Amino acid sequence: MKNAKLIFGLIVAVMFGQQAFAQEKSVTVGGAPMYPSKNIIENAVNSKDHTTLVAAVKAAGLVETLSGPGPFTVFAPTNKAFDKLPKGTVDNLVKPENKEMLTGILTYHVVAGKMSAEDLMKAIESGSGKATLKTVAGGTLTAMQKGKKIVLTDAKGNTATVTTADVFQSNGVIHVIDTVLMPQ
Repeated sequence: MKNAKLIFGLIVAVMFGQQAFAQEKSVTVGGAPMYPSKNIIENAVNSKDHTTLVAAVKAAGLVETLSGPGPFTVFAPTNKAFDKLPKGTVDNLVKPENKEMLTGILTYHVVAGKMSAEDLMKAIESGSGKATLKTVAGGTLTAMQKGKKIVLTDAKGNTATVTTADVFQSNGVIHVIDTVLMPQ
């Protein structure tokens, strides 16, 4: 009887938890819903489009940081974005001896604070068509508007387009991008 009550209680808890998530306004990324009540890592690990990014974050030892309170704005490259890099680049970067370089590249995709697409557009407008964003790595990204999209330019002149904006998290926001950005 005790076990039956315990099992019933667990079933109700799971159903209630799923119902609570179902009531949240989520954005689907990589085939998985991204819940605003979960943090960046808790959501990212479910995206089929971000398995390379998640593996890189783990290799760089940034899981704890990106699970922390933040807030962070993360420009998250997809697997296809990583595939654009020269063959063998990702495999080389995730080696333990390249952890510092990998950390620098990943933190170049993170801006302190929570910047929605609307905030980015306002910064672009007030900057006469350009907004300079200071990354956690210490570098800068330049944000511009191209049509209705936000385009980022890195230190090397490469551009990435925000393909999915405003994926809100408990500790910030993710904007999905189509190209890996590179610091100097």
